[in-house]
Amino acid sequence: MEFKAPRGTSDHIPEMINNWNEIERIARETAKSFGYQEISTPIFEQTGLFKRAVGEGTDVVQKEMYNFKDLGGNELTLRPEGTAPVCRAFIEHGMHNLPYPVRLFYIEPMFRHERPQSGRMRQHHQFGVEVFGDSSPESDSEIIILALTYLEKLGLKNLKLKLNSIGNKNSRENFKKAFINYFNPKKNNLPEIDKKKFDINPIRILDSKEKITKELISDSPKPIDFLDEESGAHWEGLLKIVKQSIIEFENVTLEVDFNLVRGLDYYSKTVFEIEPYDKSEKSQSSILSGGRYDNLVSYIGGPDTPAAGFGSGIERILLSIDENLFEKDNLTDLTIISLTNEAWIESNLICNKLRSRNIIVVNSSRDKSLKSQMRYANQIKSKFLMVIGDNEISNNEIELKELSTGKNIKSKLDIEEIYSKLKSNG
Repeated sequence: MEFKAPRGTSDHIPEMINNWNEIERIARETAKSFGYQEISTPIFEQTGLFKRAVGEGTDVVQKEMYNFKDLGGNELTLRPEGTAPVCRAFIEHGMHNLPYPVRLFYIEPMFRHERPQSGRMRQHHQFGVEVFGDSSPESDSEIIILALTYLEKLGLKNLKLKLNSIGNKNSRENFKKAFINYFNPKKNNLPEIDKKKFDINPIRILDSKEKITKELISDSPKPIDFLDEESGAHWEGLLKIVKQSIIEFENVTLEVDFNLVRGLDYYSKTVFEIEPYDKSEKSQSSILSGGRYDNLVSYIGGPDTPAAGFGSGIERILLSIDENLFEKDNLTDLTIISLTNEAWIESNLICNKLRSRNIIVVNSSRDKSLKSQMRYANQIKSKFLMVIGDNEISNNEIELKELSTGKNIKSKLDIEEIYSKLKSNG
């Protein structure tokens, strides 16, 4: 075949779209039940937004962004993550003038040029939430509880909530100094990839996947040891709330992970990840992650605004859920087979009237034999079959055949009666 979907992308074909739609439906319902409103931002933004917000030393900006210039010479980037664009929209549309807190959510495609693998695509989709204008630990706990509620509704159990605090700006600066002092004598032992990260932003190596770096980090200073009074109070308040809140969820384990920092520069104080406790070959190490980013809005030109949020990849969720969790939609409620051209015209009128009442109807093609049309009705999993010919029209009577049982249901050739019989037997 000459053309295929680009590497790291996938088609959402009909046989998988039902589970996809159910995940989106549950995401929207859960977010709305917590008072969040949906927002959608452009698929591409100015490149400078992500360089400033995400951080020039991050892997996302250094290696993974899809950058291009438009015909006017403007530098643009396909959206690699959702928080920075939502913050930009928050500022641009004056949402900082709305009553705080402002609660927003999105379900959007993201783009990262990374090595494709299971659950990690170059075009992937995220459900994310952002809350602006609330600096309290209660706000952090709200998005964590929202996240666990969403995952519980998807049937996901035995989850591990990993939680840490990296402190505010002041405490992070103190940590950074201690961290650099610790690593300077060991810098030459780092792999080349982490040496470059260390030179750009030393803290970046805390996210390293390199074995040597992980071993060196194990005895390094931790952000939690440098929390100032304000950050420490926030951390203790959050821990107290979360420990009490997760009791309401089935088999959710809390793990305080002092090495957890997340991969983007904008985080402050709270960071968290949720992963399956017992990971299978299909499931991912993290299926939802987020934290607090109190300085991001002001850093990209807005007013000082505390904020927190999370993102969850839908492709990763699909790998983790039971694929039989959701009921499969019947593709068709009714298939109508017409025996004559005149009958097809009559059936077409019936189809349109039933469709206006949200009945899914297929008016079978006249270019196939009766036997082929009946076989097609079974292949598309139609609930009912109706055959119309000249006799049915003249007698003003038809039969609805329930294909799963073979039961025949008589009805007048009348929209009201047909609709009633379909609903009462459906």
